[in-house]
Amino acid sequence: PQEPSLYTVKAVIILDNDGERLFAKYYDGSYPSTKEQRVFEKNIFSKTQRSDSEIALLEGLTVVYRSSIDLYFYVIGSPYENELMLTAVLNCLFDSLSQMLRKNVEKRALLENMEGLFLAVDEIVDGGVVLESDPQQVVHRVAVRGEDVPLTEQTVSQVLQAAKEQIKWTLLR
Repeated sequence: PQEPSLYTVKAVIILDNDGERLFAKYYDGSYPSTKEQRVFEKNIFSKTQRSDSEIALLEGLTVVYRSSIDLYFYVIGSPYENELMLTAVLNCLFDSLSQMLRKNVEKRALLENMEGLFLAVDEIVDGGVVLESDPQQVVHRVAVRGEDVPLTEQTVSQVLQAAKEQIKWTLLR
């Protein structure tokens, strides 16, 4: 029997309806190169795109998935992983995005909100460990972190501007 582990998620992947990657985050060394990842993604897409089920075993991994309009969401775990745990991650991601995109979970809306997607995935899974399965919490934390972002960008440009000014005055002395 496999030892229980906190590292439940091996990857989170979102593909479009052509099977092209929109988002992929791998948490272990199963597919170290981008090429291997792409082959794996094509494989899961071809296995799942016309299927009504929500769980697949593929290449010795447990894959839970769901589609929405022109998107396919996948959460991948080990062959011993509890599908309910992986499905909780999948549903949390989907429901968080659904709230963030105002129920418009489709490719264009997602591409316009990639930053929110990255923040949401980081709130849900960290290094393969599931941190959060409540979409309300995820959306709240993403909103709080998202509010910081413009401020941070502004602060960086202010710092650069101040540095330029300082250098200019130092050179003029």
